[in-house]
Amino acid sequence: MNQHDSIDIFLFEGFRLHRSDRELFRLDADGDATAVSIGARALDLLGLLVERQGKLVTKGEIIDVVWHGSAVEEANLTVQISALRRILDRGGGDSCVQTVHGRGYRFVAPVTPFDISVDPATPPSSRVGEQLRPRLSIVVLPFTNLSDDRDQQYFADGITEDVTTDLSRLADVFVISRNTAFSYRNQAVDAKWIGHELGVRYVLEGSVRRSGSRVRVNAQLIDAETAAHLWAERFDRDSADPFALQNEITSRIATALRGELVASEAARTTERSDVLDYLLRGQAAALKLPSRDSCAEVICLFEQALALDPGSVEAQSFLAISLAARAIEGWTDSAPNDIERAEQLSQQALTEAPRSPLAHCAKGQVMRAQKRYVEAIPEYEMAIALNRNLVSAYVHLGECKLFTGSIEEAIPLVEQAIRINPYHPCISWWYIVIGMVHLLESRTDEAIGWFERARTANLVHPAIHAHLASAYALKGEVECAVRELAEARRLSADDRFSSIARLRAIGYFGVPKVRALFETTYFAGLHKAGMPDL
Repeated sequence: MNQHDSIDIFLFEGFRLHRSDRELFRLDADGDATAVSIGARALDLLGLLVERQGKLVTKGEIIDVVWHGSAVEEANLTVQISALRRILDRGGGDSCVQTVHGRGYRFVAPVTPFDISVDPATPPSSRVGEQLRPRLSIVVLPFTNLSDDRDQQYFADGITEDVTTDLSRLADVFVISRNTAFSYRNQAVDAKWIGHELGVRYVLEGSVRRSGSRVRVNAQLIDAETAAHLWAERFDRDSADPFALQNEITSRIATALRGELVASEAARTTERSDVLDYLLRGQAAALKLPSRDSCAEVICLFEQALALDPGSVEAQSFLAISLAARAIEGWTDSAPNDIERAEQLSQQALTEAPRSPLAHCAKGQVMRAQKRYVEAIPEYEMAIALNRNLVSAYVHLGECKLFTGSIEEAIPLVEQAIRINPYHPCISWWYIVIGMVHLLESRTDEAIGWFERARTANLVHPAIHAHLASAYALKGEVECAVRELAEARRLSADDRFSSIARLRAIGYFGVPKVRALFETTYFAGLHKAGMPDL
């Protein structure tokens, strides 16, 4: 039996829908209901979207149900969607009805169903049936201002609004609107109660204390179903620029939360895996230390997501990124095939969703795999413009800048990624990129410092040991250089570190002026460490 067969009443975002009575009510702050004037088509459309909350409803399905399969122009559907949005949406850029370009619509507001079989005398708080909490659903409660100066409330509100906005940019994350969340300001609320009230699985709460240029922000993520604290972090900063500080803190919070939400949801047991389940498990696997095996696991999970929904932009993009990464890292014996398929997938994703930051990242990743670094730059820049917290895009953009000759732009981009997510599983490679720039510009001591940090973060990446071998040799520490080169060869899956000629042939070292710098630094150091020319 469908879980909605005995459900007649649905509560969402300040409204109550009675399906069988074909009525919609608006609820005020006291819970009093006022009937809403709404057309029959719009009401049928709303009932279908609410019933399928969180899932894509195609245009064909809508026409079959609402127009009973009659031949109608798509403009009629657009008119009904617009009518619904005028009634339901409260401004501020949030909409209960999300357009999935070229495919259909999705109702994204949390929905609470009521079971009409319960005695009407039962208090409403006891009548809530099974809640349809979207898997990645969260409310960001207004951060509490703990500053002595009560006028600093604007700063706490800014943190709340920016975190809400940043989370809203994440694929498949349902975020309660700012207006609804702010209705709970200055209220002592229990996480389980508010999760029940709003139909969300997670609650983020926090506080801000500011004194002069010194700011302390505390944030904690709570599982609304169990009241368990899943994550907490404190940010202490000293900055004369409050807006730059606010941007840094909110980016850190949003990025950390994404990882925590994905890991938490991927760990939940489900009776039957769906597209979102495979996407979550794939993203969680991608948070492991990168390796040939972990990359294969990620690709397998995204393949299963795509098999269930070949039109999923997220599945197409994630799979394209992973296939291209496998080719770039040399973790495959069929790199040309991986790159060709990744290119097809990324193009499909961009055609379907031209403003998807993930799709632009996928396209940039494919172009890097094809050594088309100049063309990859605008793809990564667009991805960052659409989602400022896509940390990998900053690093890959930095690499593109390095190899195309704009070396001075590389380090600031990678440093921005580190500020946003200092715990990223690929951070060892980020350190390598910074160290590489220092090495090319003959700042050998600085390069060694960054390469050693990379080695501490990841002991098994052969490129780290090769870069250290070169830098140690240039500094005159030949014994250390020989040891690192031997380790690079031991860990490498191929023979790229057997000779300088082989390394030149298999790798990419940029435009001529950058390649010349590699010759006088990186390759010269490897030669001193004992790597033969041929």
